[in-house]
Amino acid sequence: MDVAKVVGMHRSHQHDFQAATAQARDESILESELSILRDVFRLLPAGVTVQDENGEFVLMNDAATSLLDAAASAPSGSQPADRRAAYLELLRSGRPAVLEEAVTRGAAKQVFLTSHRPVQVAGRNLLISSSTEITEQKAFEDHLFRSAYYDELTGLPTRRVIEHRVNSLLKYDNGQGRFALAFLDIDNFKHINDYYGHAVGDKLLVEMSKRLGLDLRDSDILSRISGDEFVLLLNPIRYDAEVEEYIDFILQRLKAPFFIDGSEIFASTSIGVSLYPEHGRSYEVLRQNADIAMYRVKNASKGAAAFFNASMEREALARMKIEQSLRQAILEKRFCCAFQPKVDIRTQEVKGVEALVRLRDDEGVIQAPSTFINLATELGLIDELTHLVLAEIVKSIDLIDETFGPDTTISINVAAKQAGNPEFMQPFADALEATGFPTRFMIEVTEDAFVTKTHFQDEILPIFRKLGVRVSIDDFGIGYSSLSALADITADEIKIDRSFITDIHKRPRSQSILRAIESLSEALGMTVVAEGLESFEELAYLQAATKIRCAQGFYFSKPIFLEDLMLATPPRVSESRASLASRTAPKNRPGYSRAGGYRR
Repeated sequence: MDVAKVVGMHRSHQHDFQAATAQARDESILESELSILRDVFRLLPAGVTVQDENGEFVLMNDAATSLLDAAASAPSGSQPADRRAAYLELLRSGRPAVLEEAVTRGAAKQVFLTSHRPVQVAGRNLLISSSTEITEQKAFEDHLFRSAYYDELTGLPTRRVIEHRVNSLLKYDNGQGRFALAFLDIDNFKHINDYYGHAVGDKLLVEMSKRLGLDLRDSDILSRISGDEFVLLLNPIRYDAEVEEYIDFILQRLKAPFFIDGSEIFASTSIGVSLYPEHGRSYEVLRQNADIAMYRVKNASKGAAAFFNASMEREALARMKIEQSLRQAILEKRFCCAFQPKVDIRTQEVKGVEALVRLRDDEGVIQAPSTFINLATELGLIDELTHLVLAEIVKSIDLIDETFGPDTTISINVAAKQAGNPEFMQPFADALEATGFPTRFMIEVTEDAFVTKTHFQDEILPIFRKLGVRVSIDDFGIGYSSLSALADITADEIKIDRSFITDIHKRPRSQSILRAIESLSEALGMTVVAEGLESFEELAYLQAATKIRCAQGFYFSKPIFLEDLMLATPPRVSESRASLASRTAPKNRPGYSRAGGYRR
């Protein structure tokens, strides 16, 4: 045999062997890689499936198997036949799609986001699907949605929802639609919160929302837009009378008491109603007009309803003008103080003075507080106004001393709303201390500051006690008063409301009440002051039949503007009542009346 030929054949076999060995090695590597890919595919956290054009599964990993098994066994889940039909429809459409699917497993609910993509591989039409669990993400999104569109406490839709609904009705209205918008506000809700506590107040809001929402149609919406305010959309309506009838039905339903945490609570609601299209053609105008009608009810009887009309709009504009004037007056500090003496009815000595705020209008005319105090409280301006009064007192201290004596106490009024608010009372206490003579001051608060569940009695009162500031219970007898409540109150002075003092000499029942208050006050170490003393007969009765030492009223003096006395010789502490009255009573000053126009 040819040696060269043999060598060639050997080399050829060697090459073939090497090639076969390399191919085997490559196939082994490929098989290993395919095994890894199969394991990775099987263990992917996302569920992946591949289906052919008949809807049969060609490939499916473990996560997809678990998901499909759960979906098939879930009572509310899609059945396999339904899912197969849906998948075939996606495959035939040739368009990718992303779908959200929910699967319930016992008490747990899982949400998946599945991406479907039709593809062609090796001439075959296939549908590749990939599912990712988004349960936590979906729960977070739902929470954000509910926070934005639903009230957390009552579960009612928020302002945004009802506004969107009304705007949609307006957008697609063909000129034939009619609906009503009602603005509802719970009466005296702050007093309920103060007296029973905020936890009870919250429960009342929940129960109130349930009653208001009874018998609403699917097309109606009740929304809570703020603390104790609700807006109700009644849509559609045909006649005004049906709206009136339904609103009256709500008012009657709310007359029944609420039983919350062992307390029986009566809570009424004032309601204002506007109609589309008569009272506005936008949500904001309709809501504002319903609000105006509601305030008309608030300022009248409360617990009733009123439909908007044009006269209310004129009143609202006038009120807005007053609001602007008041804000401007506070900004320009156009306030002054009148001082009314508290007189010892036995010796005629002036024991103290009460600072009463007055407003000088644009023309310099003095306005009584009845024209602006309630509005200042409502607008949140009362805190600033109280500080202005204190500043006027400090500015007038020399005249006060010259007129009434350096030992005279100075009373300054604080609203119950302020008294229970540490954010106001702490800075106010600091301001009293900064005057340099805090022991001269007595703060007058109405009795509801003590007996309602505020911070005043336990937290705020000790701060003023430490400064030497005294406390007076103002207008006692017309609020939450009871003798048992009086026994729990820590105060230095009690001022009996003028309604008990007027004609006291002719009213036996008032005399009995007065004796009871006097006895308990004496036992508790509180000074009693009779407010609103206006006649000699009233004075004579108090002197003869009671132990009361102090009184305040027009009989002794009207509130005094100290600048009116600057050119006069100041009265001495011991001078007579007649001399004091004649020297200090303002002459022909605008804004005064004997009908009690000097009170806050």
